[in-house]
Parts: sequence; C-alpha cells; structure tokens
Amino acid sequence: METKTATKLTSKIIEFHDFEKSDALPSEKDNDVPGPFRPYEKLVPIKIMGKEFQVPEKNSLLRCFQFISPETIPYGRFCWNQDCQYCRVECKLPDDDETREMISCKFMVMAGMEIKKVSPELKGCLRGVLKR
Repeated sequence: METKTATKLTSKIIEFHDFEKSDALPSEKDNDVPGPFRPYEKLVPIKIMGKEFQVPEKNSLLRCFQFISPETIPYGRFCWNQDCQYCRVECKLPDDDETREMISCKFMVMAGMEIKKVSPELKGCLRGVLKR
C-alpha cells in the first residue's frame, strides 16, 4: 500500500521521465521551466565567440550557457557564487563600445550582448555547441 508521499514521488518521477524523453529544450512559451532557470517570457539573442544563440531572458549568463549546453555546464568546476572565477568572460554589451571582463554567474543576460572570450573551463564545456 502506497503512502501519499510515495504517490507524489512516483508522479514526479513519471513527469521527469516524460520531460527527459522529449529531447526538446524549454521554449519561450514555458513560463514554468523545470530545473534551475528563472521564469522567463521570451528568448533573447546573444553571440558567443561569433556564433548566435537564443537564451532565456532574466537569467544569469552562466545559466544561459547551461540552457544551450545542459549536458556539460552542470559538470564544470563552477561554484555559482563568484568565488572560483572559472566562469569569467569578456563581453561587449549592446550599449557599450568597450569589451569588459565579468563573472558570468553574477551578470544577467542582455539581448544583443557579444561574448568575445571565455575562460578555459567554459571553453571546454561549450566546445560541443560552439563547433556545430
């Protein structure tokens, strides 16, 4: 005989399994995005080392990297609180002429930003999506 907790857990596992089988990334219509992403209403364009991607607004740049490469970024050596410095990037903001260095776990993504250079740890994690 199953308890209420076991029943809830079983239904969550089934929901996760169904999501896992879909092979689809969350879209801009998914306001209740599963996982680590903050809720968003639309995807915004950014460039990473010359290649254009659509990423969720209202999320840190590191979370956006995770959005485009969900199978590698979670396994990088990132602390997610700026202590490690492994997520350092150089980028040009849409309203700025200069390239600036920043920590991607602390900076919120902006439409039209261009990431010119990434740390070696990020480069390793993103190599699959940057080669496509």
